[in-house]
Amino acid sequence: MANKIPRVAVREQDPKERATNFEEVCFGYNADEAMLEASRCLQCKNPKCVADCPVYIKIPQFIQAVLDGKFADAAHIITEDSSLPAVCGRVCPQETQCEGACILGIKNEPVAIGKLERFVADWSRENNINLAQKKAPNGHKVAIVGCGPAGLACATDLAKMGYEVKIFEALHKPGGVLEYGIPEFRLPKERVVKHEIENVKKLGVDIETDVVVGRTVTIDMLMDEESYKAIFIGSGAGLPKFMGIPGENLNGVVSANEFLTRANIMKAYDPDYDTPIYVGRRVVVVGGGNVAMDAARTALRLGAKVSVAYRRTEKELPARVEEVHHAKEEDIDFQFLTNPVEVLGDDKGWVRGLRCIRMKLGEPDASGRCSPIEIKGSEFDIETDVVIMSLGTSPNPLISSTTQGLDTNKWGCIIADDNGQTTREGIFAGGDAVTGAATVILAMGAGRKAAKAIDEWIQSKKQS
Repeated sequence: MANKIPRVAVREQDPKERATNFEEVCFGYNADEAMLEASRCLQCKNPKCVADCPVYIKIPQFIQAVLDGKFADAAHIITEDSSLPAVCGRVCPQETQCEGACILGIKNEPVAIGKLERFVADWSRENNINLAQKKAPNGHKVAIVGCGPAGLACATDLAKMGYEVKIFEALHKPGGVLEYGIPEFRLPKERVVKHEIENVKKLGVDIETDVVVGRTVTIDMLMDEESYKAIFIGSGAGLPKFMGIPGENLNGVVSANEFLTRANIMKAYDPDYDTPIYVGRRVVVVGGGNVAMDAARTALRLGAKVSVAYRRTEKELPARVEEVHHAKEEDIDFQFLTNPVEVLGDDKGWVRGLRCIRMKLGEPDASGRCSPIEIKGSEFDIETDVVIMSLGTSPNPLISSTTQGLDTNKWGCIIADDNGQTTREGIFAGGDAVTGAATVILAMGAGRKAAKAIDEWIQSKKQS
């Protein structure tokens, strides 16, 4: 029976070897491995995996196509709902979404849906499969602010509907967090991200970089002077949070956001680039999410001995299980039930250590996780040269502060309904700009919902 076949393991770089380079950790499936893994799918009549996918990929159908060896068909099936399959196959938290809902996972391991999606996307790239399919132009213009996952997903769906779509991106490269936030060893930029964006461009989407909406142009200018019928804001959440403890202004304290941006978009890990990052001998990363794992594993590859300080236990870590597993394999040290209280400096203003306090877990908080409580008198010091704060991010207030009628909540997030409609008619928003820092696939789901709502809103205006 299909559910008796063990899950096909994915080949990876040896931990000791990969800890010294920025090459991709996972090699992915070959055709035979993919077809064998696809044979495990039960082809459920009521596939819960689809319901738990934020973009509702037709999972059983694409897996059946893989099983039949019809890889091009599988690619077209995925592309109906996902604009970034090679990205999602690599970085989505499948274990809590599609794979987490897989019936096989009740007694055995779930189908490796993410790895199969990655295989299909990589195969279609390597075989130059043209996935661009769209309707005839409908004569309406829509602007997208931000070329990250939310913006790309919204732009893709709108372009398929026949809209003239233009994305305005603040940085000099498109991709948003895909380009500046996720390390090369998890998401190759030239081979994967650039190709995915080229697929979006093939639909007719125009991308203009180096445009800071709120400074270079405003939302009002786009609507009043450039005749855009609607605007989608997918500008993300790039404003880092800090703890507010003594010593955070010392040299050697950086946000994970800055650290990863320098490593990714400025190629600071490459000796041929004149943009190095100082990591010293020891680095402590504060936080326990995926970004913390990315920062820790990047610092390790830059030559530092790395520790992760997290105020709860391993059970409460918000990072993906796979990323924590890889970090441990690479010999990154985890200091659980540990919370910083002060960054220690030398007489020249540089970090020399991190003073922490031991924690214990109390009652669950609003997130459902047990609240960490300080244990008085348990302070201790960790020797370090660099402290990387990975405590989450919030939206930059630039767009909301320069746009009339666009309301935000107390966290600075743009207020929008489930379909992305903001408090100002004709302006929609989604992704991290609305929810705060979340995942790539959730941002894509928000972008898709907004595209549908934008189309319905524009069509309603035509009929009124």
